[in-house]
Amino acid sequence: MRGAVCRANRLLPASGLVTAHSGNVSGLDRASGVVYIKPSGFDYEALTEDDIVAVDLETGTSQGDLRPSVDLPHHLFLYRNLEGIGGIVHTHSNYATAFAACGMSIPAVLTAIADEFGGEIPCAPYVDNEGDHIGHSILQHRSTRAPAILLANHGVFAWGETAEAALKAAIMVEDTAKTVFLAMQIGRPHPLPPDEVEKWWDRYQNRYGQTERT
Repeated sequence: MRGAVCRANRLLPASGLVTAHSGNVSGLDRASGVVYIKPSGFDYEALTEDDIVAVDLETGTSQGDLRPSVDLPHHLFLYRNLEGIGGIVHTHSNYATAFAACGMSIPAVLTAIADEFGGEIPCAPYVDNEGDHIGHSILQHRSTRAPAILLANHGVFAWGETAEAALKAAIMVEDTAKTVFLAMQIGRPHPLPPDEVEKWWDRYQNRYGQTERT
């Protein structure tokens, strides 16, 4: 788990999702109740498995000398309240955060959005970072399908069964946000009809890849 979380964190800048120290990835081992997360203010280039901070899911107590990411409370809240997730990614990736700065959801105008998110990528209204405000806002405004959400004036949270799956969702948020932004410079993108969203969602979620999903 430490290795997977370390690799996913190091892929954030490599994927163009963060700059400097911004952003973070965590992973949860539900069997042991331990969350593994990037240390606060740490250089991605210098990050090793040993630097990943272990945190007790229930108490929020961390092990070792390094302080966990300041976003730890939001990660803990989501792990405690979203069943089945084992990885969380937070970024301020440029194109997705541009939509967030405008308080705009990313509309389902691409088959890639239908595939991965099953509809638009929602944008939650602005809240501050005190306590569980962000976590409650995500729960209230998230889509039951989309493994990601924009936070107005802030950035992106994405999640999945694993840290790798959460990272993929974050990458897809940024990639589709960029394409939709570019399309908006040309004209007005056309939303996919709901029945077409359903077709693409079903195919990608249930028949794409090498492992049959049920």
